[in-house]
Amino acid sequence: MLFSQYRAAATMVAAAAFSCATAAQAQTHTFNVPAQPVVTGVKELARQAGIQIIVTSRDAEGRTTNIVRGTLETRAALDALLAGTGLVVRSFDGGTAVLGTDDLADTSLVVTASRVIRNGYSAPTPLTVLGRDEIDRSAQINLAEQISRLPALAGSNNPRNTASNISGGFMGISALNLRNLGATRTLVLLDGQRLPAASLNGLVDANSIPSALVKRVDIVTGGASAAWGSDAVAGVVNFVLDKDFTGVKGEVQGGITTYGDNKNYRVSLSAGTGFADGRGHLLVSGENWYSEGIKGMPRDWYRGRKTLFNPAYTATNGQPEHIVRDGVGYTTVAPGAIVTRGPLRGLYFGPGGTPGQLNYGSVVNDPFMVGGDWRYTDFGSGPQNLDPEISHKSVFARLSYEVADRVNLFGEFSYVQAKTKTTGTPMFNFGGLIIQRDNAFLPEAVRQRMIDLGETSLNVGSWNSAIGGIVTETRHDLYRYAIGADGEVNILGTDWAWMIRGNRNVSKFLNATGVPITANYNAAIDAVRTTSGAIICRSTLANPGNGCVPLNILGTGVASSAALDYVIGRSFLNAKITQGVVSATVRGAPFSTWAGPVSLAFGVEHRREEEEGESDPLSLRNSYWAGNYKPIHGAYTVKEAFLEMVVPLAERTSWAHALELNGAVRATDYSTSGYVTTWKAGLTYAPVPDIRFRVTRSRDIRAGNLSELFQAGQTNTTTLVDPAKNNQSYTVFQTTIGNPVVNPERADTFNIGATVQPSFVPGLFASVDYFDIQVKEAIASLSASTIINQCHTGNTSLCSLIVRNADGFMTDVYLRPINLARQTARGVDMELGYRLPLSSISGGAGDGTLSFRALATRYLESSVDNGINPPTSNLGENTGVPTWRYLAEIAFDKGPISFSVTGRGFSDGVIANSFIECSTSCPTSTTLNRTIDSNRVDGAFYVDLSMSFRLTDGVKIYGAIDNVANKAPAPYAPSGTGIGSAQIGISQTYYDVIGRAFRAGVRFQF
Repeated sequence: MLFSQYRAAATMVAAAAFSCATAAQAQTHTFNVPAQPVVTGVKELARQAGIQIIVTSRDAEGRTTNIVRGTLETRAALDALLAGTGLVVRSFDGGTAVLGTDDLADTSLVVTASRVIRNGYSAPTPLTVLGRDEIDRSAQINLAEQISRLPALAGSNNPRNTASNISGGFMGISALNLRNLGATRTLVLLDGQRLPAASLNGLVDANSIPSALVKRVDIVTGGASAAWGSDAVAGVVNFVLDKDFTGVKGEVQGGITTYGDNKNYRVSLSAGTGFADGRGHLLVSGENWYSEGIKGMPRDWYRGRKTLFNPAYTATNGQPEHIVRDGVGYTTVAPGAIVTRGPLRGLYFGPGGTPGQLNYGSVVNDPFMVGGDWRYTDFGSGPQNLDPEISHKSVFARLSYEVADRVNLFGEFSYVQAKTKTTGTPMFNFGGLIIQRDNAFLPEAVRQRMIDLGETSLNVGSWNSAIGGIVTETRHDLYRYAIGADGEVNILGTDWAWMIRGNRNVSKFLNATGVPITANYNAAIDAVRTTSGAIICRSTLANPGNGCVPLNILGTGVASSAALDYVIGRSFLNAKITQGVVSATVRGAPFSTWAGPVSLAFGVEHRREEEEGESDPLSLRNSYWAGNYKPIHGAYTVKEAFLEMVVPLAERTSWAHALELNGAVRATDYSTSGYVTTWKAGLTYAPVPDIRFRVTRSRDIRAGNLSELFQAGQTNTTTLVDPAKNNQSYTVFQTTIGNPVVNPERADTFNIGATVQPSFVPGLFASVDYFDIQVKEAIASLSASTIINQCHTGNTSLCSLIVRNADGFMTDVYLRPINLARQTARGVDMELGYRLPLSSISGGAGDGTLSFRALATRYLESSVDNGINPPTSNLGENTGVPTWRYLAEIAFDKGPISFSVTGRGFSDGVIANSFIECSTSCPTSTTLNRTIDSNRVDGAFYVDLSMSFRLTDGVKIYGAIDNVANKAPAPYAPSGTGIGSAQIGISQTYYDVIGRAFRAGVRFQF
């Protein structure tokens, strides 16, 4: 009975200790707790939560060396916490509370976290925490959407902004990207364990997390390779699950936009129970969410804004070389077909094949025109979907059992299935299609004009409205198996916490695209009549029975279904990534300095990653207009050992309230690239309890992933500007191949900052941290445009990567990962939080809270030096890194009602930093710095609302509104014909392209 009494107290004290990581606006205090049996209760609870506990007695002078850190603002809050537990507050000075009873002597214990566990304020490396309350208030259909809004993240991939990436193989993936250094440089973990990639290019899908059980998300915003391993160059995103949940909880949610589209739902159910007198625990959870997506482009903000070459520009007339205009259409593509050259230029084939003459408008420079019939030829508001259809299902189960005193066995299993379907860009051919004069589908009037003009063929372009947008489907199946043991052992008077774990993760994914087969398409559009008048493919004359079915592209509504079936094939990839990990970790405090116990963590890990797959034969030969997926066959192993230590150097002295040194070192041996050492050294210094300074320097690494090492040749279709052809834009195959000898990249990271928690303003917290990350020998490929421009300007070594046809037009550009010179990200993170109990306003009455939290990042540099061109910066670019990103929330919670208002946004930017903006007296354009008449792109600010009402102790209803003002995205005018944002005239990386969205649901927990 005595144990059960104090177990309740231990539960609440442990909860208070843990809440310091989830309530970023709370104040940190110290609690001294009675000895046995409270110590036993707290130790057991903390062990289950993954926290290390160390118990010591007071020393000869009565000093307490070990503590429990928690988050309480007032004496009243502390009394409320202990009500009914049998514990009483002996003293409280706003910084330390001494708890006791009449019959137990006082002792003390410590709760620490990380590999060596630390809360977000005392850790030397900055930590941003997203708590369960914040997750519930936002009520996003998927957790990755909410995380990517945090200012420290920039340029994250999501199913929306990757929907047009047909050939890249990562459509449908939510890949988190810290500092815009690349998603592969952000390490994503589940309870500290790695997840396998879910795409060809090594991206981890954050949506594979069982979000119903996530109790918080820890985001380490600094280099962490020494503690957590390779890939943590920009930081770590660790999803922490509530593995000790007891009871039953669930959620049902539905959503829709103000336009009546993008209908979505989410349902989840979780249950946990103890058994065998508390020695065992069983946890199961399942969830399903679905979003129907947004078909087509049903938004009135589309303006057809594009950047085009100014046809009036000369090197000496002072006009800008580029101009930005609304209402820009195409001159060399149309829904059916349009003649792009010769005396019949501008002749298009409309409904039913009826010829018409294009009205070119006021400004013309192929492939663009301003005004005129721009809406007819433009496909920005055409067949592609604004948002893909997504279906997501997952199950999670965990069983643990205490087989002996302080020894637990556990096993975990999870399965995630995610499906994505979308209609992307249409098949566009900006000219280059040849229609002979004897084509069977050519109107007689047009044929006669060709005869009169002496023309034997027409060069036409089309975006093939009959074929429509390219339909792509993906399916990801992730299987996770884990077994392990953890516990505590006392060696020579020191308690050590240990864990041994084995993981097998299998990621299977299918990419499938319904896309035209280039050879079939070219043969099908070359149709002739036989002597009997039948229409056949010209190729059939020489090869009867070849199966070719004539396709009529000379008009809209004229193509036969049989021809489309012949032309459209299925490019697919079936792939499997297998990841096996065996690890062991030990934590303890084997000795003390004059200032307190030295915390120590060390461990070893062995990891093997392998990818294999198969594609259809046509994809292997680049036979499709897009898709052309290639399997990767390769494997590598990694052996690692690490040591991390926290050494207190001073505590409660005249010159330091606390001073701690944190250091870590990791030895890593890759089977592909050899041995490398990473390290970290950090210092935290609190001159007084209210202020803490922190500084960290680290060496971090990232080795090439399976794609970068072993890619056999992934091909996609892109549109590039060719300076050798008078800056014409046209479609080219871009093929990426692996490089098995690429070296690991090295990053030097420096963080310095301070946190403030003034005791005279309980509940207030502020922090500011400067970061500088310099990635040396960065693994990346030169862009296709860089290769083309460098070749054109005389770097002949790169010309071998470009293939041209007999007419001198590019057909293929090859990309290969290499170690570039440097990539740099610098900036300042700021956070301000305040939590105010309403009782402090009402003189002790009231049980609610008012809280405020604001996060902002001021980026100072985001640059790449490829060692060939002068360094380039994407700081402030609309698709790069905004100068400012920010998010602030005010939350009110009283009785059954909770309410919050969130503001989020980013600063104004530019199309490209390399542009020189001018309208008159412009300097001469160069390949590195071209002139443009309008480079500015507006930022955005959005307001979101949420509210909940507790019907009973276990049932709550809630609602949320995103983008309350229904703010449209700013018009964006990228250069080139491109796909994705270049088509729809906005950037999907940071802007809300959906509009006002509503979600409502009910949560229950018993």
